[in-house]
This record gives sequence, structure tokens and C-alpha cells, in this order.
Amino acid sequence: MAQTNAIELRHITKRFGQKVIANDDISLDLRKGEILALLGENGSGKTTLMNMLGGIYFPDEGQIFVDGEEVTIRSPKDSFRYGIGMIHQHFKLVDVFTAAENIVLGLEGEKGRLDKNSIRRTVREIAERYGFDIDPDQKVYDMSVSQKQTVEIVKVLYRGANTLILDEPTAVLTPQETDKLFAVMRNMKKDGKAIIIITHKLHEVLDVSDRVAVLRKGKYIGDVETATATQQSLTDMMVGRAVALNIDRPKAEKCVDRLIVNNLTVLDKEGVKKLDKVSFTAMGGEILGIAGVAGSGQKELLEAIAGLQPEEEGSEIRYISPEGKEMSLIGMDPLDIINSGILLSFVPEDRFGAGLVGSMPIVDNIKLRTYRDRKGILADRAKAQELADRIVLDLEVVTPNTNVIPIRRLSGGNVQKVLVGREISSSPTVLMTAYAVRGLDINTSYMIYNLLTEQKMKGAAVIYVGEDLDVLLELCDRILVLCGGQVSGIVDAASATKEEIGLLMTQFRREDKA
Repeated sequence: MAQTNAIELRHITKRFGQKVIANDDISLDLRKGEILALLGENGSGKTTLMNMLGGIYFPDEGQIFVDGEEVTIRSPKDSFRYGIGMIHQHFKLVDVFTAAENIVLGLEGEKGRLDKNSIRRTVREIAERYGFDIDPDQKVYDMSVSQKQTVEIVKVLYRGANTLILDEPTAVLTPQETDKLFAVMRNMKKDGKAIIIITHKLHEVLDVSDRVAVLRKGKYIGDVETATATQQSLTDMMVGRAVALNIDRPKAEKCVDRLIVNNLTVLDKEGVKKLDKVSFTAMGGEILGIAGVAGSGQKELLEAIAGLQPEEEGSEIRYISPEGKEMSLIGMDPLDIINSGILLSFVPEDRFGAGLVGSMPIVDNIKLRTYRDRKGILADRAKAQELADRIVLDLEVVTPNTNVIPIRRLSGGNVQKVLVGREISSSPTVLMTAYAVRGLDINTSYMIYNLLTEQKMKGAAVIYVGEDLDVLLELCDRILVLCGGQVSGIVDAASATKEEIGLLMTQFRREDKA
């Protein structure tokens, strides 16, 4: 029996200004009872296209059909009315509300009142039907990332969604949580739901989807049945040329201690312990991966080393220079570290909040690193311009110019290339990166992996915080796993498995003491 279409997009075009065409004459079908993966490089128009289904944008040209009838979607409320629910990568929940309260937030009950018992009953029925694990009375602030995502999905199902759009749903999930999500998605497919998943993880696309649609530079390239696709064939469709999909991991040789961390303890502003006696050694000539579910202390760990977080008494961070000189980083701020001659570079998680200034062009953002290298009272703009030009050329940064256009106008991949290029330009002996490829397309991601490996082979101690366990296992030499602010294990990447790391991410194991 042939599948019928849940959604039909016909000749959809969306422009931003006169020069940027985000979606160019796209026609695409989504069938009932199927999981469609939407692939494309950064800036290919995936999210823009889905945001028109979600009511966030309105197409400049084209038609949208739901169940064969043409519809007009001008708001998320319209989208819900036509049975479309979009689960965004960044959750839209109220922390102090329960799961049930978030699920019905904004809905009107009979005579203006909602029946809480009826809501709980309906939520449990949805959970039982599709295999969710949810407590309607649990507060959001007590939930894991996976539980919050469950609330978002149940919220759209509660409102009658027959078409679900999931934007990067596995970005911060463990392998075990990802497996549970995929099991739920398959159950929804069996129930006739139509599902679109946006993800850069090709192994997940091949695992969960029935069909794959590819966008490139705002245009629809085509679709293929997943059963006939491979990671290589999908990558070639996205990029438009053959791309090598192997991460080169040269053997770590002549490794020397570069950064020694002992009993590192960090509290947040409210006095909550974010890191609890963390100890490890990062060695020059290796890539040390840091794995953990979101909020396990990764951010605080890198910021403490970089001098952005105060450490508690008893903490120890020691740096050993290539000449063998040892010094303590405890109590140092970033300027102290620079003035001490320590070549430490940091690519933070928040690109614009902590790494770059969005309103400034590339050259001025480069000067944030180089302005101290001056002979007089004026910063050397020529040097910054030279470095900016070299980064644009070497890393294939797509930009109209380097000294006029604000960097926030560039795509996420180009922004990240500038940030990483700036940080490695100082030839660091310690290079720390937090989610360096988050949200980046596969082509840009592999470029970043190669840059990190180059630094490793130059003798730098590279610390890589990542969320894709396949990449961590392929790129890194050792992997440190954080759970609840503590080290739950350090494993050899060459012999460890995703399942082993996933367990360490969710349960802290303390060695029995004699």
C-alpha cells in the first residue's frame, strides 16, 4: 500500500534582504509513517525551511500543503492547528514548572481552567503509547537533558501533532539515551506519524531514517532511500564532491607532561560544587578528550584552567613549559597567564559570548589576540590584517571581506574557522576546545579535526571537549569522562567502546578502598 503525503512543499523560496536566498525553489514531500532525514552543510537552508513549517518564517514564494490541502502558516499557533510540532535544539521550558504544567502551558481549559488529573492521565497515556519515560509532576530543573527533550516531544503530541520536526535531537544525549529516543521515534512512525530529523551525524541518519533529503546552498539536490545510502554517498551529495571521511589519528609519541591537575574543585556563584576533586594530566603530543552529559563540569574545567573560574583551596593546576620550567596557574587570570609566557589558547563553547565580538569584523576580532604585540601606543593593524587574510585563505573562510562585514553575519562554520584559526596562530603549547564542531557541517568538522591533529603533532597538549562519542573515539588518544563534576574514568580511546563511555557518563564509579 502506497504511503500518502503528510506535507508537500512546492517551489518554496525564502530571501533575507536582496542578496541572500536561503531557500531557492524547493519542492519536497514528507510521507505519513516515515522518518525523513534532512541533510546539508551549514548555511544550506535546512532550519530556514523547517522554520516555515513551524510558523517562525513565512515563505516569499511557494505553497505548503498539509494532507493534500493548501495551508497558510504565519505563526507557531497556525503550525499547531495543522498538526505540525517542532522540537528545537534549545528547549523552551519553564524550569520551575512541572512536566505537565509545561506541556499545557498556553492552552485554554474549559471555563478557563485546566483539569490537572485529566492532564496527568493524558500524559501517561501518551508515554505508554510511544514508550516515553516521564513523570508529569517532576520539576524541569530536576530533569536531565533527555527528560527535558521528552517533555518537549510529549508537549507537541499532547497538542495533536501528526508531523514532528526534530532539530539536532541527539546533540547532547548519551548513546543509551539516543537509542531510547530512536525507539520512541520508530513507535511514532508505526502509529502513522510523519517525522523529520535534522542532524549532522550520518551514522544516526542511516540508523533511524527511511529516506534522506539533501539541500546544498539553498537548493534541493534530491532524496534517496536510506537502505541504498552510505555515509560516503550522503557526504558527496551534501558537499558536491568526494570528501574523505576518516579522521587521521597518528600515534602519540614522545608525550611529555604539560598540564597537571590535582583535586580541582570549583563552586558556582550560588556555592554549588561544579567540579569535585578532579585530577588528570594532559600531555604534549596527544589529544585528551573530555566526555560527559551536558552540565557535568566541562565548562567549569576549561574555564578554571584558563583563569576564568576561581578554584577552591586545595586545588592544583601546574603547567610545565617545553624547557621544563614548572609554574602554578592557581589564582591567575587570563592576563596573568599571558604575561607569564604560557602559550595557552582556548576555544570556548560560547563563540560570541566569550570568544568573538559579533559586531566587529574579522580583523578586529583577530586584534583581540594580537593588540599587545605593539612597539608604540598603537596596535599593529597590518599584522592583524595579514593574519586574517592567512586564516581566510588557509581555512577557506567564505566572507565578502575581512575588515567591514561584522563576523556575526557569517555562517556558523565560517565563524568557528576564524575562532580556531586565531587561537592556533599563536602556536600554543596547550590548546583547549569546547564543542569545537557543534552544529557544523561534516566538511568543516573534518577540517577542524585535522587542525587539532596538526597541533598535537607539533607537540601541543590538546584538550577536546566533545559530544559525539564516535568522534571522540576516533580523534583522541585518551578520553576523560566526567559525571556530576567528578572523574568517573579515563580510558584508552583505541580500545574503549561507546557503551563503556556511555555508562561512565551516567554513573560515577569510585574505586573501593581497602
